[in-house]
Parts: sequence; C-alpha cells; structure tokens
Amino acid sequence: MADFDTPSVVAGLRAVRQQWRESQKRSLEPGGRELPSRDALEQIVKSLKGALFPMRLGPPDLQQQSEDFYTGHTLEEAFHALLAQARLELRHGARRLGESDDVLDARALAATRAFAASLPHIRALLDSDVLAAFHGDPAARSVDEVLLCYPGILAMIHHRLAHRLYELELPLLARMVAELAHGQTGIDIHPGAQIGAGCFIDHGTGVVIGETAVIGARVRLYQAVTLGAKRFPTDAHGNLQKGLPRHPVLEDDVVIYAGATVLGRVTIGRGATIGGNVWVTHDVRAGAHITQAVSRHDAAAETLSA
Repeated sequence: MADFDTPSVVAGLRAVRQQWRESQKRSLEPGGRELPSRDALEQIVKSLKGALFPMRLGPPDLQQQSEDFYTGHTLEEAFHALLAQARLELRHGARRLGESDDVLDARALAATRAFAASLPHIRALLDSDVLAAFHGDPAARSVDEVLLCYPGILAMIHHRLAHRLYELELPLLARMVAELAHGQTGIDIHPGAQIGAGCFIDHGTGVVIGETAVIGARVRLYQAVTLGAKRFPTDAHGNLQKGLPRHPVLEDDVVIYAGATVLGRVTIGRGATIGGNVWVTHDVRAGAHITQAVSRHDAAAETLSA
C-alpha cells in the first residue's frame, strides 16, 4: 500500500492554520463553525427557488393540488436553515464588539422573519423580469422557457434574494447567494445593486453590475456590459473608502448593448440607448443614442458634464 506520510501533511496544515489565525487575531479556542456554509446556502436557495416557482422549479413529481403544502413545508425548512446561517454571520461579525449571543440571535430572527415576509414581493418582481425577457426576446417561445432556461433570469432570482439579505444587514450571506449565480451564469451582480422591476439581461455572460449601481424599471442589458467604478477614493492613510456611491445610475427604459462599459457615478437618462462597445464616463441625457459612430463633437452634445 502506498505511503503518503499523511500525518506529516496534517501537522503541516495545522501549523499553517495556526499561523494564519494568530496573524488575523482569531480565537484558537476549540469550537464549532465560525462562518456560514456555502453548501448550506446553496441548498437554502434551491429550496427558495422551488417555493417561489413550485410547478416550474420545484420537484418534478409535484401536483398542483399539493402546491401550498409543498411550499409551506419547504419554506419552514429553508427559514430555519437560513436562521442558523444568519446567526453565524452576525456572531462572527460582532465578535469584537462584545454583543451577547442573545442579542445577536434576536437580530438574526428578526432579519429572517423580515426576509420571509418579503418573498411575495420578490416573486412579483421576478414575474416582471420573466415577462420583460419574454417580450424582449423574439426567440422566446413562452414564459416557461424563459424561467427554465435563461441565465439572466437565474441571475435575477439570486439577485432579488441576495439584495434583500443585503438590505437586512447580512452582507456575507448576500454575497454568497450572488456568487452562486455568478459561478453558474457568468453574470456578476453585487447584492447591493438596486434593480427596478422588469430587468432583462439578455445572453448575460460577462455582465458586471457594481455594488452602488441603481437601475430603474424596464432596463435591458446585453452580454459583457459593465456598470463599474471609474476610480477608487482613498483616505488619508491610503485605504480604500468603502460604501461611497461610485457606480452608474440607469433611469427607466435604458438599453445598453453588448460590450458597453459605463463607469463612475454617472446618470444614463430615461430611454437612452448605449451602443455596443461604447465607453461612457459622463452623464447621458434622456432619449439619447450613443454609438461608436458618433463623433467626439456629437458625443459631447449628447452627454452632459459629469
């Protein structure tokens, strides 16, 4: 039998872990898991998707007369599992603040209850996204095809759930839910981004939407669109200043075609169209059409000073 000297590998890994924990001032006392589980979040999201769309994303043998029973049972399990993960995040985040476990558990329970109460509204938003994709894509044969097959819709399901967790001050859980969709679709939406009803991300691969982006209603984005930051301000010590508004604002009915890049806290006015592969760093007036063919002089007329 081959000898891999596994005990030495185990001892080496233990030494590296201890060095890391000491450098990060982490507790070395024995205990359970300190951080939420990606695998647990993946199962929770799967359950939530099934409860939101039982006859499409639920179990294959589900009958319509059992819809409410399945939804209730699935949600109860999902909410309890989410509560456990919320407790882990809050306890880890507040470890240095000295808050008691009772206080943190109460916060976790309140956040989970608020999240649960949001699900009907989230379902309504997702219905608007599905309809936007169906009406916006001539290749779509049915709303069922859109829900079952379109990566943009999968990304929006995850984002609507993640954004609510972000609002409820569970940013790590929110980011984990968002990254599950990122890995599956190639669409990277930060959970902090505010996205209005009827959002259609067509094709989707390579789309990036930053944390402080604000997107209005009935906006359409194509593949490889970036809504990013133009610069990253630092404080007097050279550290990045986090949380500042630094991503674009898209008003209602904006369309941005493939490969376009919009950077900074600029506003793209209502009904404006940004053509493919265009680089935008200034405000764009409502109803404007910006394309590569527009000359520098004409572009200046179409845009407003940042």
